[in-house]
Amino acid sequence: MCYNIAMDLPEDNFIALSFINTKLRDEGLSLSDFCDEYDLSFDDICGRMAEIGYAYDEKANSFLRK
Repeated sequence: MCYNIAMDLPEDNFIALSFINTKLRDEGLSLSDFCDEYDLSFDDICGRMAEIGYAYDEKANSFLRK
């Protein structure tokens, strides 16, 4: 059985970037699956990362500098 866990990301975008990339790497989830698992908005996360010059790279499964 799968449970969604609501999560608040760190307010600082650079700390959130590090946190998200670590979770993606360690848990082996795609960004979409990560958002579903932790009840987060895919668009909000991508928007926050774009503010600091990062974009999600599906092949690398992480946010990389644009």
